[in-house]
Amino acid sequence: MIQLLRDLFSYSFIIRALIGGSLIALCAALLGVNLVLKRFSMIGDGLSHVGFGTLAIAMALNLSPLIVSIPVVVIAAFLLLRISTNSDIKGDAAVALFSSSALALGILITSITSGLNTDVTAYMFGSILAMSKSDVYISICLGIVVISLYIFLYNRIFAVTFDETFSAAAGMHTRRYNSLLAVLTALTVVAGMRFVGVMMISSLIIFPALSAMRVFKTYRPVVIFSAAFSLICFFIGIIASFVWSTPAGASIVTANLIGFGLCALIGFVKK
Repeated sequence: MIQLLRDLFSYSFIIRALIGGSLIALCAALLGVNLVLKRFSMIGDGLSHVGFGTLAIAMALNLSPLIVSIPVVVIAAFLLLRISTNSDIKGDAAVALFSSSALALGILITSITSGLNTDVTAYMFGSILAMSKSDVYISICLGIVVISLYIFLYNRIFAVTFDETFSAAAGMHTRRYNSLLAVLTALTVVAGMRFVGVMMISSLIIFPALSAMRVFKTYRPVVIFSAAFSLICFFIGIIASFVWSTPAGASIVTANLIGFGLCALIGFVKK
């Protein structure tokens, strides 16, 4: 085991991926708790598909997919939140509308231009080997921004999550904090596209929160356990990917799935 870890850390790209990926996993876990509690957890899936459509356009124009995706996915998060709250199209229907449309657009553009080449596949399903230094640095910067804002505004995000009506009556700008939550989710999705893949990044948002809620019933323990759970599953997935040469994104999500099963069993025994 020690030799395995030595081999793992002997590669510089693995170290960069571990740093960037752990920040992404932590961001997704923290935001996931609030999104699940607000019954808006599928926003990650919708935004990831918007990200795929954006990266297809960026690659067709020979631009940096991550740089182009950041503003587009953030705008999509604002629109998705606005549509779901201020129109007849609510929640899951709005997400499905964005998700299917963006995915169809991305596939159409990809088929017309380069086809499903290695670069596109790496973004769809994630690839450590495909991550450049700039990709890792962008992911690290986005991760630090998301975590810093979440910690700084923890109490207000907590209040808006549990009782939006009371928070608004108390003078809080609830729309502003809902928008902030959507933007932070958008940044996390963009940061994780290259590493986990657009098809699986939403799993990192949902699994840790649901797993924590099987074991704990109060907010703070759920947040702490969700963060720890996500990081542990991330490292297990990376090690499994290194040992068995499996895709990193799929390995991490599978580790989350197994962890969720164990937490569900613990929750069942505790009842």
